[in-house]
Amino acid sequence: MYLIVDSGSTKTDWFAVDNTGNILFSTQTLGLNPQVLSSAILNERIINNYEIYQNRDEVTHLYFYGAGCGIQTTVDRIHKVFKDIFTNCEFIIKEDTYAAVYSTAEPNKHSIVCILGTGSNCSYFDGKNIDQPVISLGYILMDEASGNFFGKQLVRGYYFNLMPTHLAQQFEKEYKLDADTLKENLYRRENPNTYLAKFAKFLIEHKSEAYMQDIIRNGLDRFVKHQILQFKNATEVPIHFVGSIAYLLQDEIKECLKSYDLTLGRVVKRPIDALVEYHISMLDLKK
Repeated sequence: MYLIVDSGSTKTDWFAVDNTGNILFSTQTLGLNPQVLSSAILNERIINNYEIYQNRDEVTHLYFYGAGCGIQTTVDRIHKVFKDIFTNCEFIIKEDTYAAVYSTAEPNKHSIVCILGTGSNCSYFDGKNIDQPVISLGYILMDEASGNFFGKQLVRGYYFNLMPTHLAQQFEKEYKLDADTLKENLYRRENPNTYLAKFAKFLIEHKSEAYMQDIIRNGLDRFVKHQILQFKNATEVPIHFVGSIAYLLQDEIKECLKSYDLTLGRVVKRPIDALVEYHISMLDLKK
């Protein structure tokens, strides 16, 4: 049995495929980002899923594409977690940017591929190889235009009294915004990036408001300048996007890219379906 896994900080999609290419089951767990989660929590989130745990001994190959897997220390951490659960298995562990490329880009064609979900990143695909010259330093220092970036801007705007009164009142109704709750979730609990990203739902729901439009455009401008425009031929290739934030803000993304003479390519909310097809075709699972 082959497990093909696409993991963000918020959720993880799992597909099981047999050696003839048939899909055996699909399921979902919470996010498995080894950069912000302990090994114990990673383990718990996997083994608490009935389908995964019941079939763990049947898995021979696990292809994992995950947020937070851009450096060797985090890859080693999640590899150890997997090894303790799937004892008869070989593992391929790559950063989630590979899943984004495999689910959007065309083979042998140049493109830029971006992720805008709970976090964000950007890479260049030359048709065969992936280049990501700017290494992500996570939600505190980077992640422009991501869910946690926008959530952070909303909370800051609320506390600095920059948010219009009618929006602030609605914001208060929908979320617990007292300082104790915020600090507890940001500085003492696991997954502060996912916690911040939850506030982005409010931005999406009220994105027609001028205040929200300013926040969205500022985030997208920063992402374009810091990430996309690092590539000298950015205006010559399509710019693909993956992730829930990208999917829900694709009109705003298209408008922003146009102002920089950039071309929007494919926008994929959930890359796992195309990723499974990629593995079935490219890894010869049908043999």
